[in-house]
Amino acid sequence: MSGSRRDIIGPFRVALGGLVYTFKTQRHMRFHLYVVLIVVMLGILIGLQLREMLVLLFTISLVLVAEMFNSAIEATVDLVSPNYSPMAKFAKDIAAGAVLITTIIALAVGGLLILGDSRWEQLKINLTSDTPGIPFAGRLVLGFIVVFTAVVIGKGLGKRGQVLRGGLVSGHAGFAFLLATSCMFLTENALATAIAFMLAALVAQSRWEAKIHSVVELALGAAVGVITGLLIFGLLPK
Repeated sequence: MSGSRRDIIGPFRVALGGLVYTFKTQRHMRFHLYVVLIVVMLGILIGLQLREMLVLLFTISLVLVAEMFNSAIEATVDLVSPNYSPMAKFAKDIAAGAVLITTIIALAVGGLLILGDSRWEQLKINLTSDTPGIPFAGRLVLGFIVVFTAVVIGKGLGKRGQVLRGGLVSGHAGFAFLLATSCMFLTENALATAIAFMLAALVAQSRWEAKIHSVVELALGAAVGVITGLLIFGLLPK
């Protein structure tokens, strides 16, 4: 009986030890966990239903799991190939890309949950209405064009990076914070807006974790996204 009990407790202890070790040694994991706690509390405050909270938790848990796999793959690659190797770099880039994909999915799911059924129906009405001014979809497309142009110019001014990777201005941060800013004008809810910006910060953090952008480059991208959103959604005629 005692041997059977040890067989059950042993793997659980090992798994818990791995989780604790990841939390202690990986600052990216700590950042993700803090964001998860804040997002969950804000979700409760804005009145998300139990089913919506479960969807949000499941989606965010994918980001945490991807982060742990990324850390494990990086440690394994460093152990097997301590010297620089293109294949080792390729393996690390793939793992970081998995974190980015799950983060973007979490951002999309969080945005849809923030909108809610009633807000989504109102959004569809606004998108198809014939009222004067620029509709929301048109503003969003214009915002993407402006951010894309600013990112390309920034990459041209910088001394490193490529069109789709690296550079002076982070495109991922720019687009993520543009979407977060658009949510601010769409929902007019401070807590919902805070969740949107938290999810945008996860996108930016994943690019820093992958060592593709520096903090300054991510800050520039975020600033481009926020300023573009404020100008297009706040100043253009309704």
